[in-house]
Amino acid sequence: LQFTEEKLGQAEKTELDAHLENLLSKAECTKLWTEKIMKQTEVLLQPNPNARIEEFVYEKLDRKAPSRMNNPELLGQYMIDAGNEFGPGTAYGNALIKCGETQKRIGTADRELIQTSAINFLTPLRNFIEGDYKTITKERKLLQNKRLDLDAAKTRLKKAKVAEARAASEQEVRITQSEFDRQAEITRLLLEGISSTHAHHLRCLNDFVEAQMTYYAQCYQYMLDLQKQLGSFPSTFLSNNNQSSTTPVQSVSTPSVLASASASLPSVSNSIITPGLSELKSSSGSRKARVLYDYDAANSSELSLLADEVITVYSIPGMDSDWLMGERGNQKGKVPITYLELLN
Repeated sequence: LQFTEEKLGQAEKTELDAHLENLLSKAECTKLWTEKIMKQTEVLLQPNPNARIEEFVYEKLDRKAPSRMNNPELLGQYMIDAGNEFGPGTAYGNALIKCGETQKRIGTADRELIQTSAINFLTPLRNFIEGDYKTITKERKLLQNKRLDLDAAKTRLKKAKVAEARAASEQEVRITQSEFDRQAEITRLLLEGISSTHAHHLRCLNDFVEAQMTYYAQCYQYMLDLQKQLGSFPSTFLSNNNQSSTTPVQSVSTPSVLASASASLPSVSNSIITPGLSELKSSSGSRKARVLYDYDAANSSELSLLADEVITVYSIPGMDSDWLMGERGNQKGKVPITYLELLN
């Protein structure tokens, strides 16, 4: 009745003090944004809504969700299977396997990020929503009821005509006022805990940032390693099919990477890339060759090359099968055959 009369504007209500009102609005605001951040973090970590629902259901049933490959792991497995199908000895097959292994590593890092974030960030946020805030809501509801009781008693006191009824009403107001004050104090103490909740969530946020930093650093390192491995393949294999074979391809060109080219190249590829090399190897003559891509010499025994220049090349008995001697004027040095196109 008191609540209805208040709504209709027929009864006065006791207002909470400004401090308590501020604390209440801070708690509501904290709850609202904590929920939003929590839900969006879940979406970020697991973009698949079906998988999220499934994990939620298993969690409620207190059972472990079945382990399944995540997206990077699945892509990695397809790449590895394709590479083995095309042949690990072929340049493309070999590259696919290397890419697949890297995707799987990223998948593992992905799992670790989700697990760490769930423990250090999502769980404390959820505990606040499902624990502390529920307690606050319960005590706040109790405070609302105590206030209604107090205001109803005040209304009865106003309406009391005879002295006896007045005395009883005054006694009732005193009791309901003390109960209201006590409940307001309990609620205030709980609400003041929101500040320490913010401090706790700040530490959790730092943990989340750390987990993300670790994840992105791992991913970057994996991709850097992969790019170096792919950089050791002949550039001809790396060029886009839509481009002409003269277009250089950006790759990591460190001496160690280029020096390992011979290790990762299938022996048959030479005759595919530059026809006529086998004849040159078996003869003692020299030929003109056009340089396909820039090449920085790894040491003084090698010759640096510029794309599109023409140099003289010849073979020396006992020389590594992936290299030729190159001459430009009075400069000479070893050159990688995968960077050359023999001219007739």
